[in-house]
Amino acid sequence: MSGVTVSSDGIVTGNTFDKYGSSNPLVRRMMASFERTATELLELARPDSVLDVGCGEGVLVQRWAQRLPGSRMVGIDLAEPSIQRGWAEHQAPNLEYRVVEEPGLPFADDEFEMASAMEVLEHLPDPGQMLAEMARCARSHLLVSVPREPMWRMLNMARGAYWSSWGNTPGHLNHWSARSLRALLSGAGEVVEMRSPFPWTMVLVRL
Repeated sequence: MSGVTVSSDGIVTGNTFDKYGSSNPLVRRMMASFERTATELLELARPDSVLDVGCGEGVLVQRWAQRLPGSRMVGIDLAEPSIQRGWAEHQAPNLEYRVVEEPGLPFADDEFEMASAMEVLEHLPDPGQMLAEMARCARSHLLVSVPREPMWRMLNMARGAYWSSWGNTPGHLNHWSARSLRALLSGAGEVVEMRSPFPWTMVLVRL
């Protein structure tokens, strides 16, 4: 389980819960569904290069790199010791990591075929700005997932978590239903696929 750090921009980094490493059978089942859905959408886009924004400890982007060994994979996140320790543990020949602290992404226009943000936009003070930057850097697709609301908060409260904040996970600044997420992403391009691995919403957008 990672520690939690708050950046100067108010963004929470690190995991409040180690969802990939959990031994809880229910969590493992949910994460298997999450990863299976993400991989299906990745293979639908079949990108030759991916920028994964907010890659965390690198678990998912490493698995993508292994699945698409001919593709260039770049994972970026903030400077936080547990995140960088994770990068050292999740390596692949076609995968590189970079610390990025600024809201603007230090990449050229259309440098990547796809940009992804998995469980990231809910943490950002200005998710629209990040989506615009992702769309600038990607020439073909965006892949995004967020917790499905209000289900996410209801599940937290059902397990006795975060009652004082009505079930809101620490660091979640934004909340989307499936409908409101579709509306947000439709501004970037055509929604190709929208999936609902419980309890998330995941969307593939063609730019």
